[in-house]
Amino acid sequence: MGEERPAEVAREQASTVSSNGTLPVTPARETVLSKDSPGETEAIKRDFGFLPIPRRLRYDPQNPAHFGLVLNATFGLASTFVEFSKTFNVSYDEVSRIPTVLQAGYAVGIVFISTLGDLLRRRPLLLLLVFISASLTIGLAVTTNLAVFEALCFLVGMVTVVPQVLMPLAADLAPPERRASALSIVLAGLLFGVLIARVLAGVIAQYVTWRVVYYMAIGLQYLVLLMLYLVLPDYPAKNKGVTYFGILYSVAKLAVTEPLLIQAVLINLPSMACFSNFWVTLTFLLGGPPYNYSTLVIGLFGLVGMFGVAMAPLVGRAIDGLVPWFAGLIATLALLVFQAIAVGADGVDIAAVVIVCFGIDVFRQMVQVSLTTRVFSLDQNARSRLNAVLLLSLFMGQVMGTSVGTQVFTKYGWRPAAALSLAWTGFTLVVFLLRGPHVSRYTWFGYQGGIEVRKSKLSEREKKQEQDAERAVAADINATGDIEAATPENDEKKDEKDDKQELENVEDEIEDIV
Repeated sequence: MGEERPAEVAREQASTVSSNGTLPVTPARETVLSKDSPGETEAIKRDFGFLPIPRRLRYDPQNPAHFGLVLNATFGLASTFVEFSKTFNVSYDEVSRIPTVLQAGYAVGIVFISTLGDLLRRRPLLLLLVFISASLTIGLAVTTNLAVFEALCFLVGMVTVVPQVLMPLAADLAPPERRASALSIVLAGLLFGVLIARVLAGVIAQYVTWRVVYYMAIGLQYLVLLMLYLVLPDYPAKNKGVTYFGILYSVAKLAVTEPLLIQAVLINLPSMACFSNFWVTLTFLLGGPPYNYSTLVIGLFGLVGMFGVAMAPLVGRAIDGLVPWFAGLIATLALLVFQAIAVGADGVDIAAVVIVCFGIDVFRQMVQVSLTTRVFSLDQNARSRLNAVLLLSLFMGQVMGTSVGTQVFTKYGWRPAAALSLAWTGFTLVVFLLRGPHVSRYTWFGYQGGIEVRKSKLSEREKKQEQDAERAVAADINATGDIEAATPENDEKKDEKDDKQELENVEDEIEDIV
């Protein structure tokens, strides 16, 4: 399986040559606008038909929004606060079903709501989701009926998919050379929300009524609503003419027809299972002999996780400089090492446990960002749907790691549970190696296109291939007599022909004079 030759690429591109014989122009930067998207005609000035969009945030194709640090940080903070509010819940015996109901709603929201990002304008969609979530949380704070509480939890979980809409939007707005950094910051915001909520929820609920937790969540979400209104730029809808059911159908189709997406799912699922298995069983390990830590001390281990998440900008920067496949491979090998340390951490110095906590957080995040960056490159107009498939694999991995890991720990102890994670990580390494970094889109297994590691070198090679393809197209068309091939050889021949013609003209003039 070798690289496609320029001539083959040329024949594929020949049909794109315009009727006047000009060659297609390769844009310097990708665009996700459909041909009839708004913004190419008239900028939308109001959200929902009545809420004015600040002038600086209106979409302007001549002056698109700059994806700078402030906007990226806003995406990260929005993910933090929304995930923070969703994770805040207090479990009593009579409401033990609440976490399950919340997660079920979240899974439904991933499939049926987050995919709307490929169909609707993201700015009003995000504002509406945050407003509905905050308003439903008011019901959670005031209701006294358990059935109503459970129903509201399901609905809150369903609409709390703001981070999942922000991830594809960040990929659309960020320039390609900074895409991994942008995604890593949004993902870090989401993980921060989970960790902060786990650390603080129990403390708050211990000293005040549990309803205060929901009042706090309400305030945070309305703060996010205001922040997004003031900072989030408008962006035109994608995929004009596609129906909602067509979007849902394409989610299922992508999940079974895209080799890269399937590879990412098979990596994501066991990788997330390892992550969940570690953090769930860590509580049992630290609470029992020889450590016997209190619940408060165990909760503080979440701070170690926060420190690992804080490395997100560095992780993203590293991935931006590498071909994402190699970044994911390096992270998987590192996870294999840390999982091996975890196997031997039972009863050893607590420093080993802390090191494992940090390493698993950093490199699990690196795997996720590298996979997301690769998958988003498949189709810029289907990023929300591609993201939905990735998130479903994460969700299933979380469930698998929590349930299976807990059972193994209960029956056999820490080392077998950690060994299970080690085996799962080994499986992800095998899946990584089955499909190389530069294979064509619909290649299922194998390697082709070399093993270039640096993204800059790969870009130079791709640019040269594009130039060769354009020359091949020009040569093919020149063979039919339509246009002159734009190659150095043909330019030289053309100059010789012009010189010869000029000489003949001079000779004719001399003969006329004589």
